[in-house]
Amino acid sequence: MTSGTMRQPIITVAGHVDHGKTSLLDCFRGSCVQAGEAGGITQKISFTKYPLEQIESVCPLIKKSGIAMKIPGFLFIDTPGHAAFTNLRKRGGALADLAILVVDIKKGIEPQTAEVIAILKANKTPFVIALNKIDNLSGWKKHSSIKESVESQALNVKEEFETCLLTFQGALQSHGFDSALYYELSDFTKKIAIVPCSARSKEGIPELLFVLCGLCQKFLAKQLELSEDAKGVILEIKKERGAEYAEAILYDGDIALNEEIVIASFGKPIVTKIRTLEEIQPLSFKYNAVKHATAATGVRMQLTEKEGILPGMPFQELKNNLAQITSNFKKEISDATKVHTQGIIAKADSLGSLEALLTLLQQASIQVLKAGIGPITKSDISSAKANLDNAPLDALMIGFNVESEEDVEFGKVTVFTDTVVYKLIDKVSEWRKQKQKEIEKEKLMGLATICKIEILPQYVFRNSNPAIFGVRVIAGTLKTHIPLIDENDLSIAHVKSIQADKHTVSEATQGMELAISLPGVTFDRQLKETRFLYATISESQLRAFKKNKELLSTDELKVLQEIADIKRKKNPEWGVT
Repeated sequence: MTSGTMRQPIITVAGHVDHGKTSLLDCFRGSCVQAGEAGGITQKISFTKYPLEQIESVCPLIKKSGIAMKIPGFLFIDTPGHAAFTNLRKRGGALADLAILVVDIKKGIEPQTAEVIAILKANKTPFVIALNKIDNLSGWKKHSSIKESVESQALNVKEEFETCLLTFQGALQSHGFDSALYYELSDFTKKIAIVPCSARSKEGIPELLFVLCGLCQKFLAKQLELSEDAKGVILEIKKERGAEYAEAILYDGDIALNEEIVIASFGKPIVTKIRTLEEIQPLSFKYNAVKHATAATGVRMQLTEKEGILPGMPFQELKNNLAQITSNFKKEISDATKVHTQGIIAKADSLGSLEALLTLLQQASIQVLKAGIGPITKSDISSAKANLDNAPLDALMIGFNVESEEDVEFGKVTVFTDTVVYKLIDKVSEWRKQKQKEIEKEKLMGLATICKIEILPQYVFRNSNPAIFGVRVIAGTLKTHIPLIDENDLSIAHVKSIQADKHTVSEATQGMELAISLPGVTFDRQLKETRFLYATISESQLRAFKKNKELLSTDELKVLQEIADIKRKKNPEWGVT
């Protein structure tokens, strides 16, 4: 390998579902993958080797400009609908050298777009905007260049374009990025370049490639230099025709048939030999058998030792340096899965996915106690269960793009799974918000109980010693031992017991019908003419409830006011101050 040789830049193509990521790549490679995907949504990660001759063929601007091309081409990575794969990683940062953020010009920044931006920002990955589907603007006419197209549209079309552009730029700015059309930029380090385009009509595609080439050669030359050590990332383990393959991206150096590589794991690293080596072919999804492969490229390997290999794990060529590699991998995994002393439990389908999940959870101020790769296990649920008493907000298990093992029972632990990160985080945030309200309300109700019950006079089971009769809970919670008053603030009795469906219970909630027993009460004499009873409260308790009224239901607030009105029949100043 020649020192200073430049490898292919790795370009991640990402964005919201249906904004045209795969269609854009189809446009580059002249294929039609998009039509074959389920529902038009990318189901798995894929890569495309895009040689220099293809770039120059699609982009005549390069020869016209006189730029001497040093990069041998691109390696494009198409990501599934969930954006965490934008975080396919290598030691020291994201695997991608550069990203194309594909945005539908009419739809702008949607949830997954925002998610991608957050991950790119966290990883300091440079990116350009492919402002796609310009041909969906009503009346849009194609011209010889995208600059001419933008400037030569009819007035109404130009106005619509500018409105969409300004709206998008404003939204992007709220995420911390200034932007401009690429041909208006003099300094690409200060603003994000926007290239209007259409994957369908191929308008703007040459300009997008031109911008990518320019950025790579001007700003990324140093990091694109190949080193002596072969390094890569395992994408997934696949079975085909009875054989098991490790599909991977080689991002540095070169590897050869029969060489030994070391693959990281959560335990001891896996040392294995390459039995067969295949490389992805340019502009194709097919692999050809090779004796060696040079970065950056996609490879498929049969390995002598494959037990325990996990998606997203890094690998490196072994050169009598196992101890050093082991140490590096240990640090890499530790950095990628950094957790806290308290928090929820999280699982994901790969190391890159897990790191992205942890990054976004941190941004949402959600701490993680334990994180791992693979399905949800009994051990995961046990870890979450341990939080039930001491940290109920953390008694939560989340899984990104994973399922639980068959014999796992959740019990009282709340479990959320999803294939889209932002949906998962939204679920967690909403659940914690509701749980916090429940906890605060529980504390509040520990001071006193709000309750209104209606007497059911047709169900008097015992007249006295104690009086036992039927009631309906109108609002709040009826509990044993609470003191009851009538509508005239006359103290009646403490609730001795509650029976629902012939079973003794400690409490009953709104809408339930049941029987209560009141010691020292004679029903005919004291309650025959009474319709409602209330749980009594003190003035200080009223003030506490008012202070936290957002925790109370509309019915509970209504009953609180009724109790205050009852108390003020005797003392007009009761609870006023």
